[in-house]
Amino acid sequence: MSEEPLDSQPFMAHLIEFRDRMLRAIASVAVVFIGLFSFSNEIYLYVSEPLRQYLPASSSMIATDVTSPFLTPFKLTLVLSLFAAMPYVLYQVWAFVAPGLYKREKKIVIPLFCSSVILFYAGMAFAYYVVFPLVFMFFTSVGPEGVSIMTDIRSYLDFVLKLFFAFGISFEIPIAVVILSWMGAVDPDNLAKKRPYVFVLCFVFGMLLTPPDILSQTLLAIPMWLLFEIGIMFGRLVKPKPEAS
Repeated sequence: MSEEPLDSQPFMAHLIEFRDRMLRAIASVAVVFIGLFSFSNEIYLYVSEPLRQYLPASSSMIATDVTSPFLTPFKLTLVLSLFAAMPYVLYQVWAFVAPGLYKREKKIVIPLFCSSVILFYAGMAFAYYVVFPLVFMFFTSVGPEGVSIMTDIRSYLDFVLKLFFAFGISFEIPIAVVILSWMGAVDPDNLAKKRPYVFVLCFVFGMLLTPPDILSQTLLAIPMWLLFEIGIMFGRLVKPKPEAS
């Protein structure tokens, strides 16, 4: 017996609900930003600690642009506010699409939403606590003799935000594999047979998503491959079972 979808709503009602939930999501980011703005400089110092701890005693970070001392911590705080409010933003997305889902779909979508947030945060934490110290220790130790290392604060922020997004998105690989397996678009067993190609693709994506150095590319590619294996494991649990004849 097939499941019955919920009652449909008028198109304008959907638009009004979408607007309201979008405004709530934006408001949540604004509230977090207001609360964090007074700590912008302290937040930047915390984010820049992986580099500053390896700078020579005679060196420091610099600001080469007139507006950088204000705009760079401002930008970091705004991005951090978005990351911090992400659970509530995703909840608004979930609340908007949930009425159109069947009960069996809701059972898997809720864990996927929660897992996607946790994995994104885990990717950022891995980048900050594991990748940054190794990368900056390497870069600050191989500079030519007589060259003072003084990184611009805006260049550093652009560098770390790129890595944050790269690792956060790459850690969503298990979610993508599980969704495709659940929809029947891919077969986890067939994906498992393509491990050599996936391993090479992980390094290709690592090259495209990270700065042009082999260390950060490798530190992204290996977790991507491991997360792919985890996705296959969970994908086998949710893939559609063949119907009995």
